[in-house]
Amino acid sequence: MKLNFIKRLDFPLIFCMTMLSFIGILFIYSAGINSDKNNEFIKQIIWFSAGLILMTAITMIDYRKYKKFIPHIFAVSIIVLIFTFILGKNTNGATSWIYLGKRVRLQPSEFTKISFILMLALFLDNTEKLNERRRFIMAAILLFIPMGIILIQPDMGTASVFLPIFLTMCFLANIPLRFLLLIFSTIVLTLIFTVLPIWETQIARQSIPIIHLLSNRRYHILMALISLIITIIAALGRILFKTNYYYWITYFFGIITMALFFSLAGSIVLKPYQITRLIIFLKPEIDPKYTGYHLIQSKNAIGSGGLLGMGYLNGKITHLEFLPEKSTDFIFSVISEEFGFIAGITIFTLYLFIFIRIIFIMKQSSNNFATYICAGILGMFFYHFIINVGMAIGIMPVTGIPLPFLSYGGSALFTNMIAMGLLMNINSRRLDF
Repeated sequence: MKLNFIKRLDFPLIFCMTMLSFIGILFIYSAGINSDKNNEFIKQIIWFSAGLILMTAITMIDYRKYKKFIPHIFAVSIIVLIFTFILGKNTNGATSWIYLGKRVRLQPSEFTKISFILMLALFLDNTEKLNERRRFIMAAILLFIPMGIILIQPDMGTASVFLPIFLTMCFLANIPLRFLLLIFSTIVLTLIFTVLPIWETQIARQSIPIIHLLSNRRYHILMALISLIITIIAALGRILFKTNYYYWITYFFGIITMALFFSLAGSIVLKPYQITRLIIFLKPEIDPKYTGYHLIQSKNAIGSGGLLGMGYLNGKITHLEFLPEKSTDFIFSVISEEFGFIAGITIFTLYLFIFIRIIFIMKQSSNNFATYICAGILGMFFYHFIINVGMAIGIMPVTGIPLPFLSYGGSALFTNMIAMGLLMNINSRRLDF
């Protein structure tokens, strides 16, 4: 039994995960040593210890036995998301937390990432012979259910993670590229249409006639309706004349129509300051005391670290309380200030090894269901890494996405360790057909 347990473990993955978690605990301690959050590192140690037990349990139970429970798990996660939106705790402008007692709180949207990966993997595995268009539409519905609920909390950062998970899994499931581009283009264009009016007033600071139309709600609705009419006419032309010319007109104007309507809804749900956060990275100095403050201090911290850093517990920007959210969103900035460029390269190497290892497990998996799960986890980890580090160095918007295993937070850490358990589970059973 002991030998069987050892065989189930993936020591390269465990090594990288443990190293990142250990570094995270060290710098969570450093981030909170001079503040009222000086006990966060203790909580992180407890969560990591509990996460190891959870990860081990998931590793030992054959992942194929989860299949019949996955729809129920996904349904429960959606119900909990709705419950959180109605009765949850508002933190930093988003109602995304539920409290279990006075001190324990959970972020259900983190765990929903795993239930979504499992549900989408199950769906893609069971529908390989289904019509391509129908399969895509049903997969897109699975995407927009959790993503839509999280967006209205509103928590754009967490909601955005579902897109790379979806695209990575569907790409490996041979969903036609034009369908995936439809989803990707619509979401990107929606984001652009949503932020352009704020960009015009806050960053460009001049009136641009075309963009100004989006600021006026009547003109915005009018453009959406005109685009909708063109889409309908082109669709009718496609039905009547069966030519690709009408198909592509329908395709492109369909994207524009959906983006215009979704951006209209986004401008209603999101407050101006929340939209400003998405674009302030382009020019943080225009608001150095509020929305641009985080980015300016983060870049200052990373820059002051140089090659070897200022030494452990010696980061001036960190310990003089200039850097906000330093144990969560900007933990990479703390590490870079105190251990410098060398620490950054070390962290990059550890993550790169995890990504390569996931790809290896994915290629060696014995069935498509396992392959899709690995793809979803890869998309989740890679997106978190790129966005968080990009946010810290000032090339990505501040979205509140944590850095896996490094950032403080129990819900995110449990989610990541569940994902690790699934990867080891799949890898240890790659020869079981």
